[in-house]
Amino acid sequence: MTGRLIVQNRQNVHFVYFVQFGYNGAMPIVSATHAKQNFAALLDQAQREPVRIQRHERDVAVLVSAEEYKKIRQLRVQELVRLTEEMSGYAESHGMTDDVLAKLLADE
Repeated sequence: MTGRLIVQNRQNVHFVYFVQFGYNGAMPIVSATHAKQNFAALLDQAQREPVRIQRHERDVAVLVSAEEYKKIRQLRVQELVRLTEEMSGYAESHGMTDDVLAKLLADE
């Protein structure tokens, strides 16, 4: 499996996505019109490999099997837990305690 970590910054909020597909071959590309007209066939194809859907030569979606989607969701949760633990350790190493946090969050 291959994976990549994607970090996006939107208005000082960081979104982290960990994308991992079990499929390593060239992903087939179809137009949105083709996808609409051949949806049942694409559902069958997505059971074997992800299918990229484009509109006006821009990627708009990737169709994956329910099993692959479940794996992706599990990996995202695992990555969130890992990052949370890492940030918790960083905060603790820089003096963050429950008391300090309570004072910061106090409604004064």
